[in-house]
Amino acid sequence: MTVSPPPAAGELLRRHLGDRRFLLTLPRAVGLQVLHPAIAPALVEHSPTRLWEHKKRAVLQMIYLACASHDTAAAIRFAHEHIKGRDDRGHRYHALHPATFLFQHATYVDALMTAAALFGPALTEQARAELYHQCCHWYRGYGISDRELPATWPEFTAYFTEACATQLRMTPAATELTAQVLRPDAWIVRHLPTGAVRAMQHQRAAELYGLTPRSGDAAALRAVALGARAGFTTAPRRLRVVAQAR
Repeated sequence: MTVSPPPAAGELLRRHLGDRRFLLTLPRAVGLQVLHPAIAPALVEHSPTRLWEHKKRAVLQMIYLACASHDTAAAIRFAHEHIKGRDDRGHRYHALHPATFLFQHATYVDALMTAAALFGPALTEQARAELYHQCCHWYRGYGISDRELPATWPEFTAYFTEACATQLRMTPAATELTAQVLRPDAWIVRHLPTGAVRAMQHQRAAELYGLTPRSGDAAALRAVALGARAGFTTAPRRLRVVAQAR
């Protein structure tokens, strides 16, 4: 169990996590979270608002804590301690269970890397490895056991592929949330075309949601990426970087 806080977020992590375009890839992360049998019922049973209103508060707070220089473990425990119950098969779940917490964190890491690939500049292998190293420091700031945290980027990709293949399934809670995942109705993601949301889903999520490829989906995502790249070059910093990272 980690007992001391890590240093403040590295420059590479702060740059990518604070980039407002990272938020545009959140349907990919949330699409996977909703398919996790412990995360989906927690979202249904313990969130007083609709999915994307909840994610707006949670993700912006996550970015703030990731970029903070002080110990954030107490804030994480306070926010998650009460989130517990039983899943659709009667198994107990808790938001602070290390395996569950790690998977949720991993979906954001995956979305972060996806945002870099979509919006550029493209990460070299060395930069990707360093960004993941800084993501590990970010995770350790939560004060959750890091025993199962993959140490390197290749180890992370192996872990994430296996987790998506074996841990996810369509549950009653996931069924209840699917429409909100695929057609966001709040926050910045509500402006995304439905085709772009479909196209950015992880392959395993697309399988479980029963998404069949449509000719316009990839084109919609390319249009979002091109528009975001163009807008980013001329926008002032206050529009390019979320306040929580500044």
